[in-house]
Formats: sequence, structure tokens, C-alpha cells
Amino acid sequence: MPEPSREPVYVISVAAERIGVHPQTLRTYERLGLVKPARRGGNRLYSDWDIERVRQIQRLTTDMGVNLAGVEIILHLLDQVHQLQKEIEEVRQQRLPVPILERPRRPRRSA
Repeated sequence: MPEPSREPVYVISVAAERIGVHPQTLRTYERLGLVKPARRGGNRLYSDWDIERVRQIQRLTTDMGVNLAGVEIILHLLDQVHQLQKEIEEVRQQRLPVPILERPRRPRRSA
């Protein structure tokens, strides 16, 4: 699945409505460092990636009962995993195409 766009396009009221939370919830998540919307002028602008991250926070807190301190740790670990996966893929791409080595053929036995 492709990663959601990081282009900041939604003001806080629209982002909150799309997620189904109060705008104050988004402000709280920002204050805690769980989400970092872009700033243009005095407005917070959220991207699809930010919205998906808030949905992930909601799933962790609501569905799984994780407190916000736990959410912070989980998100940090997930970010690290994502970064490592990206680095692995870059290394793979640098090493491709790998030449396929042919196995030496064994001489056939005569019957």
C-alpha cells in the first residue's frame, strides 16, 4: 500500500472532522509531540499522513487501551522500523541487479 501524502492541506477543523475527533484532541497530540502538522501563518495544516497517524493513535488508545505515553513509545518504535526498512530497500536497490551465477554442470553418467 502506498504511503499517504505528506502534503499539508487540511486546516485543523477539517482534519478533526475527517478523523472524528475534536480539534482540541489534535492540539493535545501536537503538544505531546505525537503529530507535527505543518504551520503556514497561524494555521496548522495536516496532511493525509498526519491524519493516518492520528487514526493510528486513536486505534491504540481506544481499541487497545494504550495510554498516551505508551503511544509515544510505540510510534517512535514504528518510525524506527519504517526508517530501517527504507534503508534496507535502498541497499537492496544499490546491489541490484545481482548477476545470477550459473551452477557448474555435472557431467552425465553414462549407463
